[in-house]
Amino acid sequence: MSASDPQRDFDLIVIGGGSGGLAGAFRAAQHGARVALLEPHLLGGTCVNVGCVPKKAMWLAAEVAGRLRMARDLGFDVADSPSLDWPTFIAHRQRYIAGIHDSYRHRLDAAGIVLAPMRARFIDARTIECMDGVRLSASQILIATGGHPVRPDLPGAELGGVSDDFFQWTAAPARVAVVGGGYIGVELAGLLQALGSRVDLLVRGRLLDGFDVELVEQLAEDYRHAGVHIEFGHHLAAVECDGDGLRLRDRDGRLSEPYDRLLFATGRRANTASLDLAAAGVATDADGYVQVDERHATNVAGIHAVGDVTANLALTPVAIAAARRLMDRLYGGSSSVLDQRDIPTVTFSHPPLGKVGLTEAQARERHGDEVHVYRAGFRPMLHALANSPQRSLFKLVCVGAERQVVGLHLLGEAADEILQGYAVAIKRGITLDDLRETVAIHPTSAEEVVLMR
Repeated sequence: MSASDPQRDFDLIVIGGGSGGLAGAFRAAQHGARVALLEPHLLGGTCVNVGCVPKKAMWLAAEVAGRLRMARDLGFDVADSPSLDWPTFIAHRQRYIAGIHDSYRHRLDAAGIVLAPMRARFIDARTIECMDGVRLSASQILIATGGHPVRPDLPGAELGGVSDDFFQWTAAPARVAVVGGGYIGVELAGLLQALGSRVDLLVRGRLLDGFDVELVEQLAEDYRHAGVHIEFGHHLAAVECDGDGLRLRDRDGRLSEPYDRLLFATGRRANTASLDLAAAGVATDADGYVQVDERHATNVAGIHAVGDVTANLALTPVAIAAARRLMDRLYGGSSSVLDQRDIPTVTFSHPPLGKVGLTEAQARERHGDEVHVYRAGFRPMLHALANSPQRSLFKLVCVGAERQVVGLHLLGEAADEILQGYAVAIKRGITLDDLRETVAIHPTSAEEVVLMR
């Protein structure tokens, strides 16, 4: 966009070209709105470029590595230590991502959406100024600038990388420390171990807060069998560097063995610093997230926000669903609001861990003695054949005399694929009897969900 462009007034300005921003822009354009989209970096935001997509690609590479090791145990003529040529795989990964970028650009052109590849800041509640000085106005503005990973505030933290930096690596380091027990730390620790690194996962509290405790404990056991060393109660005080590598000093003064690489997975922060939200009067919370209500409206009429720039669930499908419903309300006459209950989610650990609905602890807090829990612990068939110690654990949380299913938790192979269909059923209010009346598909892991007793 240039100063000579006569079209500077729009129905909608979207700030941020990640998953939520793109979804909002496309849906608004479908309803006939004149839309401008401002994104100074690569289209697709975190998910496409340094999140879901490249992470899943690396996870798949790690899965293949694990299969190759099991193939040898099962009698296949496979090299003793199959290794990944990272540059070759990264070329495939980036080719896939480039295809997504091309698709977005073609769709933006076809929809008539004006793409301005630049930063922007608020002048007032209806006016945005681009970095080249051009000012745009609109009756509706959507903030969808996402978030970014942060390092902890401690001496030497600059010596460690964050998840964004991981996607610049071109080889598996010999020894890696991953600090943080959330889903990013757990995912990176698992795939790095599978791809040949020796990994220490350093956790201050528990792993995967928000997931069911029993399944998380089984995942920790699976990780130990896979070779990941997990240290709980670790309080990092400083990072130091000597001739042997990076060393971590804890709050008691103890110094670790040297590491080749250090990754922090200790939190994220909203991308709001350059927006000058105060000029528009947009309120943020104590952590810097844009405050929104259940309709994703800010405190300023006409300004909305979706995705990781808010304190809502930091999941790509949530941002997409929220943005689409928002545009349907603004331009399509809909009254639909995103229901944030029973949203399924998966941590791409090894094996994957998925959940939908309430954990056992959450259910007991709400429903007390009306809670009924059913479990199935087993070794998947391939792991049993290869005599691998990895175990799966499935868990149903039900409530009341009718045993309505209020939570399903899956740890095991294909949990990510199995969960989606059951999430629909739980949203529709299925009961334990509904599951038990369903004929199982045998032999599969998925059949355990309908066979629990």
